[in-house]
Amino acid sequence: MTLWSSADAETATMGKASARFAVNGLSIDTRTLKEGDLFVALKGDNRDGHDFVRAAFAAKAGAALVSRKPEGVDGPLLTVANTQRGLEDLARAARARSNAKILAVTGSAGKTTTKEILRHALNGLGRTHVSAASYNNHWGVPLSLAALPVDAEYGVFEIGMNHFGEIRNLVSFVRPHVAMITTIAPAHLEFFGNCESIADAKSEIFEGLVPGGSALIPADSPYADRLAARAAQARVSHLVRFGQKGEAKLISFTPDGDGMRVKADILGRAVDCYVGAPGAHIASNVVGALAAVALADGDVLNAAAGLKDFTALKGRGQRFQSGDVTVIDESYNANPASMAAALALLGAAKGRKIAVLGDMLEIGAAEHHAALAAPVAAAKTDLVFAAGREMKALWDALPKQRRGAYAKNSTALAPELLVALKPGDTVLVKGSFGSEMAVIVDALKARGG
Repeated sequence: MTLWSSADAETATMGKASARFAVNGLSIDTRTLKEGDLFVALKGDNRDGHDFVRAAFAAKAGAALVSRKPEGVDGPLLTVANTQRGLEDLARAARARSNAKILAVTGSAGKTTTKEILRHALNGLGRTHVSAASYNNHWGVPLSLAALPVDAEYGVFEIGMNHFGEIRNLVSFVRPHVAMITTIAPAHLEFFGNCESIADAKSEIFEGLVPGGSALIPADSPYADRLAARAAQARVSHLVRFGQKGEAKLISFTPDGDGMRVKADILGRAVDCYVGAPGAHIASNVVGALAAVALADGDVLNAAAGLKDFTALKGRGQRFQSGDVTVIDESYNANPASMAAALALLGAAKGRKIAVLGDMLEIGAAEHHAALAAPVAAAKTDLVFAAGREMKALWDALPKQRRGAYAKNSTALAPELLVALKPGDTVLVKGSFGSEMAVIVDALKARGG
């Protein structure tokens, strides 16, 4: 089925098509563009997508959304006043024509994982469209929404933010039937100053709910009451809490092979299912996701059955073997809450437990790094390898018997870690994306190879 015809795209954007076209998807990156996609020539701080329109057509793009005609281009162009606005216009039009149940997810941690849990849960219930990767910002959300197929029965969208007002703007495009906040934790403190402000910013997601829509909040959060008050302020008519208490309750989770068995009460319905990834934080997100399915009028038991195929994502808990060592790759992002969750997961491992930790960026305070000494100890971590200026605070707080090595960056730390490894070790690698802990992951993969 065609996603956008030239006529529909012209109507949506008030643009002008140079020739008729029909496209099946959207792309802003010629390296991942698929044949028949509409290439959107966005202009950023460092690059202008118009410089890549020729490459897009060489990769068999079906058309290009532009604000000016690039030189030497021979292909259907949809010309608009501004390509970001044009993309947003397509997003609004896609939402307006859709009959799908729409779910939106935000939170300080677990957004992408919960979105992928929902993908597996909803896939067995009907055609499901889910935002790609971590497309949760000012271009990622409209790009994902503009790609919503006309015949989709469910749509799941991740919404992120760094400042006040960003979620408010993005959720106005999405207009979900169900809005879920996974957790509130110290993240982006550099911009917000305190967790109350973060809770307020995340709560903007409730403002975009359709009339009669439902809000899902984490019952175990110290900010649950504040979130509930913000939902009431947004005139949300239906609020559900999930977690260890609430209307959607986690009863138990027990390790089972590479995953776990989760038992829960989802709005009065008993659920007992296998989930293909372990961890308390994932179990909590499973409960929230299944509650979201129920609120979207989906079959909870069939949705739960689909979670057997869910596995942890690259950089978000994915496991692999590095020779005789098990690696937990949590290198994509980090804040105090996700650090504690990952360390708890490490604590369940057998053999020596080694934590390789990089800076939590945008946290803005050394004490949050030093405070990680408590979850490190709770997990009975044998050795800690730390990288980065901020992680020096944790290093200084550790007892000598837990100190593996410290370095100013991940590149310098990698060889120190490799020489210390022993057969049977489990290694957790975690840090913010900017701390480049993927360097450690790559070194471990090379060792295993």
